[in-house]
Amino acid sequence: MRWRCLIIDDDPIVLMVIKKWTDMVEQLEVVAACNSAFQAMEIMKTERIDLLFLDIQMPDLSGTSFLRTLQHPPRVIFMTAYKEFAAEAFDLNAVDYLLKPMSSERFFKAVNKVIETGTPHEKELPVRAERECLYLKASRKIVKIFLDEIIYIESAKDYIKIYRHLAAPLMVKYSLTALAAKLPRNLFVRVHRSFIVSVNRITAFTNYDIEIGKIEIPIGRQYLAQWKRLSETTKVLA
Repeated sequence: MRWRCLIIDDDPIVLMVIKKWTDMVEQLEVVAACNSAFQAMEIMKTERIDLLFLDIQMPDLSGTSFLRTLQHPPRVIFMTAYKEFAAEAFDLNAVDYLLKPMSSERFFKAVNKVIETGTPHEKELPVRAERECLYLKASRKIVKIFLDEIIYIESAKDYIKIYRHLAAPLMVKYSLTALAAKLPRNLFVRVHRSFIVSVNRITAFTNYDIEIGKIEIPIGRQYLAQWKRLSETTKVLA
């Protein structure tokens, strides 16, 4: 079985060189090469990745921060021009840490370390169900938000306010309509032009409003039919 690789670096020349070198190794298969952590996230949603060749200093999200977002990270070889991140990289169980400009000899030495560990899934642990999450930019940070922590979401002009369990509300410059399209319909329902609620957090409801604990959220007329269809599936004991 070959190691399925993803190359992530914001320098197109580095991407080209690493792709050329990996193509020379029979045990490696390059699935994709991309220039940002966010592109990598999208690729890893649909592709099995066994090995990352990962730059550290990238715009928006660093390589080390990206690796921390992964619940079951693959093996990783870091590539960077900076020595000061080495300790952090090895704390993240990096196989190797390559300093740019790197030689082909040094690159292949790092690859051999990976190959010598065996086949990609030889010692694989049982896969645990991953908590669904989304990433939103707030206050110049990329924030990971677990869907099961969301109580409800409120529109506030050009922003949305996300209320979470055991966490402070989060203000994000985003459209409520755009976010509604990204949320699972079986877990969230839009009940008003200004509100989306978590179905699992609802404690009581009528045809006119929804209660989440002591919070009352109105049901807008244009969303009433949609809400009735959902509420009719609820088993109510008389």
